[in-house]
Amino acid sequence: MSHTKLNIIENFYQAFADLDAERMVAFYHNEITFEDPAFGKIQGEKAKNMWRMLCKSQQNKRFQVIATNIVCTSESGKAHWEAFYTFSSTGRKIHNKIDATFKLKDGKIINHKDSFNLYNWSKQALGFKGFLIGWTPFFKNKLRNQTQSLLLEFQRKQNTGI
Repeated sequence: MSHTKLNIIENFYQAFADLDAERMVAFYHNEITFEDPAFGKIQGEKAKNMWRMLCKSQQNKRFQVIATNIVCTSESGKAHWEAFYTFSSTGRKIHNKIDATFKLKDGKIINHKDSFNLYNWSKQALGFKGFLIGWTPFFKNKLRNQTQSLLLEFQRKQNTGI
């Protein structure tokens, strides 16, 4: 069982490194719950669409994901991964260090939580402005509202075929 989980998590990150969202979401259970500091908690198709949106946004750009320290037990898994990309809103380079935890059900990921230092990310993404406000609850809420809006717009376009 642990070996199967290890393969699922390794293959999930390989698909992400390849920016292959459909391969990524194939590892997700239909009842997936995803959570991270930027999006908050999202579920089901919305969580799958987040990866579709993120992968699409990085196509033909200098994007890199490196996953390491993938460890699994009979009930859970975890990984450390690092993302290297350019934040499109500011053109600033990002090196985000993330720790992920997973729970599986029926051979699929049913719970995925990414943890990272949002303040460090905000300083990289926004520079001095991130330094000033990136640690505040106001910033966290504003970022989540923006990411949720972007995701809703992406889903709307997907549903209308735009």
